[in-house]
Amino acid sequence: MRFTTSLKKNGDFRRVYRKGTSAVRPCLVVYARRTGREENRLGFTVTAKVGKAHVRNLVRRRLREIYRLHEKDFCPGYDLVVVARTRAAVAAYGRLESEFLSAGKELGAVR
Repeated sequence: MRFTTSLKKNGDFRRVYRKGTSAVRPCLVVYARRTGREENRLGFTVTAKVGKAHVRNLVRRRLREIYRLHEKDFCPGYDLVVVARTRAAVAAYGRLESEFLSAGKELGAVR
């Protein structure tokens, strides 16, 4: 991911949850907060409710790849947190992709 860094600190995640806006879809929830930076910061949350470790890692890898392929479509200067819901474990890649992009458009993070 060329223009994106990872959100790692708990405080950063909490700030996006508290001060950002959200878009809810059946398989995921996307939180976005405008920061004014030149780059985006991206974080993923996949809880144990989604499944065992290999399932959670699969969902996380799919979401990361979706973002990587569409990174040029995202406007710079956002902190994004993607929370996978339990349906994400059995959802097809195409469905995750369409939900991620439609949630991003609703939040104004996608052109």
